[in-house]
Formats: sequence, C-alpha cells, structure tokens
Amino acid sequence: MKIAILMFRHAPTRMSPIMPEVVRLLTEWGEQVEVIYPEEQLMDVSRVYVEHDLYVLKSGTELALSLAGALHAAGATILNPYPVTAMLRDKVISSHVLRRAGIPYPDTFITVHPKHLAPLLDEGPLVLKPYRGSQGRGVYVIWDPDQLDNVNHEGGLIFAQRYYRPEGRDLKIYVIGGQVFGVRRTWPAHSYEEKLGEPFTIAPEVHDIALRCGKAFGLELYGLDIILHEGKPYVVDVSSFPGFKGVPDAALRLADYIYSAGQRVRNGEPLLPDVILKAAR
Repeated sequence: MKIAILMFRHAPTRMSPIMPEVVRLLTEWGEQVEVIYPEEQLMDVSRVYVEHDLYVLKSGTELALSLAGALHAAGATILNPYPVTAMLRDKVISSHVLRRAGIPYPDTFITVHPKHLAPLLDEGPLVLKPYRGSQGRGVYVIWDPDQLDNVNHEGGLIFAQRYYRPEGRDLKIYVIGGQVFGVRRTWPAHSYEEKLGEPFTIAPEVHDIALRCGKAFGLELYGLDIILHEGKPYVVDVSSFPGFKGVPDAALRLADYIYSAGQRVRNGEPLLPDVILKAAR
C-alpha cells in the first residue's frame, strides 16, 4: 500500500511530534509512506497524476487543498475526502450544514459591508472571523458600532457570529473513528504544554453533538470547538484532521485509523463506513 501524506512543514521552533510518529508507525507496519510538502516544490498542474493508493490530507493550506482537489478530479482516494474538507474550509457552507443538522450553533451573518452589522450589536456583541480561516487567526470581538470602522475585510466577505462569553476554558473535541476525546485548553495557547491542555470527561450531550457533527459531514476524523454559555454547549467551529494535541496516544490512534482506511481501499471497500456515507447524503 502506497500512502502519501500532504503536510505543511512548520518552523523547527514549533513542536509537532504527532505526525512524524504516525509516519514512523505506518512505515514500521509495512506501508510505503511519502510525505509531500506542496509549498516546497514547483508543480506542473498538467502532470498531477494519482501515484498512491491513499492520500492523507493533513495540511490545511490553500495550495494543499487545491492539489487535493486536482487529485480528487483525477480519481484519487483522499482522507479526509476533498469535497468535505473544502466544505469545512468555508465557514458559510459549514455553518449552514450544522444548522440544518440541528447542531447548536451561534446565529451567523454574512455581508460585504461592515455597516450592515451595526443594528445587530443592539442585541449583543459579535465575533468576526475569516470565513476561510483556521487556528483562531484573525478572530476578534466587536462590541460597539464604532469598531466597525476599523474592520479590514479588503472588500471581501465578512463572517460574523453572535458572541457568547464562554464559561471557563475552550473545549476541544476530537473524534477518531467514532472514539471521542475532550481536551480543555486555554486560548490563545502560548506554549506546547498549553496546547496539550487537560483531558476531561465528556458529558453525554457533548458526546452526542460530536458524533452528529461527523454524520452531518460524513467524517470519522475531525475536531470541533465547543463553548459553554449559560450551561448550554455551542459548536463554534469544525475542522478536518486537526492537530489532536492532548489526545492520549494520538499518534498510535491516528496511524491505526489511517492503516485501517488503507486496508479498506486495498480490499476495494469504501473509504468510510456506509452508515457515515448515508448520513452525509
């Protein structure tokens, strides 16, 4: 089985031991693994061929996503599937999917003119996010209409959610093949230890929400951010193949899941179980 993992090479100062260990384990188990860093090479788009049995889309950069889209068009099997990953990169689409699935999610608004948000501030603050952003970059809270004058949207889309002040630390929920893990984390995290956070016991309601998110998108490998506000959980973001920091034995669990996915592909079976595929349709 030939497996390619699309990744982004972080600076040496950024500790990220999980994926190197995943690669080591897969190789130890007899798989041929190639790590591809799209940003470090010149690619001829006309020569994008399917050369591996399974592609693992770990990087969230625009180039990696575009390459995955080209591979998808060429018939590649990708984990997570390109259409779903692309959907999750667009907060407008993903928020709509979550609301249709009945997932508790803050009221959401989109516009290209900051002034259109002013009347909404009568009912409370808003949190503005890049609609294609990730990892909490470019997120800020608007409390007063005067702050809208400084919104730098560069003529593009403005994505706004109703802001709910969280109770305590952020809750990171990770799902690997139906197993759900919870990590309580300070945001923003300033060290690797803070990113590891603190595992916590997931309440049944949050556990149910996490699995429903996977069914809504047709995923078994994903993460979601949840805040508690007045005792009620709200999903504020869902991501495809997050870092899984703080998950016990994360590298082993991820390697095992990827290995099993590869075995399904090798046997001519669907990449994802039928129950997941049917739920996402």
